[in-house]
This record gives sequence, C-alpha cells and structure tokens, in this order.
Amino acid sequence: MRLLATATVLTLSSLAMTPATAQIAAPAIIPDGTILDVSATGKTTRVPDIATIRAGVVTQSATAAAALADNARRMAGVLAALKATGVQPRDIATSNVSLQPQYRYENNQPPAITGYQASNTVSIRFRDVAKSGAILDALVAQGANQIDGPSLSLDQPDAALDEARADAIKRARARAELYARAAGLSVVRILSISESGEVSGPRPPIVYMARVEAAPRADTTITAGETDVTATVSVRFLLK
Repeated sequence: MRLLATATVLTLSSLAMTPATAQIAAPAIIPDGTILDVSATGKTTRVPDIATIRAGVVTQSATAAAALADNARRMAGVLAALKATGVQPRDIATSNVSLQPQYRYENNQPPAITGYQASNTVSIRFRDVAKSGAILDALVAQGANQIDGPSLSLDQPDAALDEARADAIKRARARAELYARAAGLSVVRILSISESGEVSGPRPPIVYMARVEAAPRADTTITAGETDVTATVSVRFLLK
C-alpha cells in the first residue's frame, strides 16, 4: 500500500517558439489531498457442482492392429456405459488417442519391439457430483482401466465472482477508512479501481476409494466439499 501526500502544483515553462508554432500545454491535474492505494481480496464460498474426470482404456498386444482392435472394443463398452448412466454427449470429449511400441532393452543391444500399447481417453463432465463415483464403478466394470481426477469446479461462476468482487471493494474501503482515521483524515472518494486475478478455488477435500479386485467391494465415493472463489482489486482513494 502507498500513502502519498500531494498538493496542487503549477509549472510554467518558457519555450522559444515562433508565433505560428507556439503551443501552450495544459498542466496535469493533481488531486488536492492525499492519495491512498489499497489492494484487497474478497472471498465467497460455493459447493462445486461440476466434476471433470478423465477415463480411458489402455490395452497391449503383440501387433499394433490387435492392440487398437482390443482398445476399440473396450472403449465402445465404456461409452455405452456412460450413455446408459445418463451422461449427455455434450459432456463427453475424446482427450487423447495414442499407439506406442513397447521395447525390450538389453545390454549392448539395440532396443527390440516386443508389442504395442494403445490408449484412448475421454474427458467426462459430471453435473451430479454425488453420482459420479457410481458412474466410475460402471466404467471400470466395462473395461476402463485408467482414471484421473476428479477436477471440481463451478458450472456458472460469474455470480460467485461478483460476490467476491463486492466483498473486495468492501474490504478495501474498510482498510482505507482505517488508514484515514489513523492519519486524522477522511475518505473523500474513489479515484480508480482495477482488478487482478480470476476465479480462484483451491481443490476441496476429496474422498476417493478405488475398487481393488482382490478386496471386498468398495464403492467409489467423491465428495464435493466447498471451494473459495476470490477476486483481488486495487483501489485508489482520495483522502482529506
């Protein structure tokens, strides 16, 4: 924060100019008072209503064609399971498809291809976070063997961000009043406001219990928790 005392200043300069080209520059207007710059961060809390998870199938075979064919068959089951559980097509997007040779390395020998690995991954948005764990279990049952996530977020963060902005201005004003009282002044008005940063939300606590084939059945559970939405503003005040 900066606390700067300023006063009205008038500067005159004489320049040798011909009458035809003579110009008079208007002096900069400097507020008559004390300028105070304050940065403040406002916050509001929301429960995430979107869970984004990457799920896919990884297969291996001796030939590239066999690896891709097996992968395609299993991925068809994964997509069918998503459709059966009510996930909308707009919430499913392919995020990665790859085919890579697998090598064997031996001392003083060039690497030898031993087979191929195919991978197909989709990004899935769950609009009912509470049901996403059960859907993951259905995907695993249909052949999904690679799961990453979830990433929790807000479907429509604008209203929450506006609340955080309003809170930031309120905090900045309260801090300016504090400084003004301490200096024996009062806040006259706001000269400028600028915003920095975007929606910020630390990842909330997640309970994730993956099913293990050799262990008794344990349903996957995902809890949304709460997340903070923040906004930071810089406000310039005029004090007198």
